[in-house]
Amino acid sequence: MIRIELPAGLRRLAGTPLEISIEITGPVTQRTILDTVEDHYPMLAGTIRDHTTKLRRPYLRFFACEQDLSHLSPDDPLPEAVATGREPFLILGAIAGG
Repeated sequence: MIRIELPAGLRRLAGTPLEISIEITGPVTQRTILDTVEDHYPMLAGTIRDHTTKLRRPYLRFFACEQDLSHLSPDDPLPEAVATGREPFLILGAIAGG
């Protein structure tokens, strides 16, 4: 099972706890995780990625194993710790301001 942590706004929208678990068959990538999350929680479609381009929304970031994965290809394999469920895939709202 893949573990995903969602930011508060998306949790409220989908009615989920902090962490959700999904099962993925095949390679574990950002794309396969987000496709599966949107399949299970259709109300999140378009909130994490653009509806058309499927690119990450500007103020969201992806982290796993203390690494920022936001600018990697969505088809790059994620760390083994994420694929085995030992570590969560984090979706965080970016913090901006001065």
